[in-house]
Order: sequence, then structure tokens, then C-alpha cells
Amino acid sequence: MLIFSKYLFIGKSFNALTIWPFIILRDKELKLDRVVINHEKIHLKQQVELLWIFYFIWYLAEFSINLFRYRDIMKSYYHIGFEKEAYANEFDPDYLKKRKFWGFLKYYK
Repeated sequence: MLIFSKYLFIGKSFNALTIWPFIILRDKELKLDRVVINHEKIHLKQQVELLWIFYFIWYLAEFSINLFRYRDIMKSYYHIGFEKEAYANEFDPDYLKKRKFWGFLKYYK
């Protein structure tokens, strides 16, 4: 389900947020952006696989570790395994059809 809220987003760095079962978009026009929607659908799948709450615990823990390591918010964000998977596959509309269970694990090396 898509929700639109320009007030939820701080700054211009992010246009979407996924909290299962919702994809929250900054602007209504983004619903037509297949790359953004695909990126967020990948996060929906990750959240379902980790029973929602464990996804957010893992996400927050990894972000915190990355922030300690890199001392940079954006670098910390881009080094989260969930984000690596979503960014690496957001241009592939068939990715979720062929994705293996817990596919994000291959982005940890």
C-alpha cells in the first residue's frame, strides 16, 4: 500500500520509506518511479523474511556499528546490507521473482 507524506522526510536525501505493509513516498509522482518502488519492494520482502521487528533491530544495529566505523551518516546508511541489496537490484524489475530467501546475506563479505 502506498502512502504519501512530504512531512515525514527530513532533508532531500530520501524519497521513500518502507514499514511493512506500507511504502511511504515523499511525493505522489514517485508512485510512477519503477526504480524507487522496486527498491522499496525489496525492503518489504526483507522485512517479511525477518518478521518485521528483527529487520528493524538488525537495521538499527548495523547502522549504529557503521556510524561508529565510518563517522558519516550517509556512508553508514549505504553500507547497510539491506540497502546494498536494494540498491544493487533496484533496476531489475524481475529481481524479486528470482531472489533467494534471505538474499541480503550475500552482501555481507
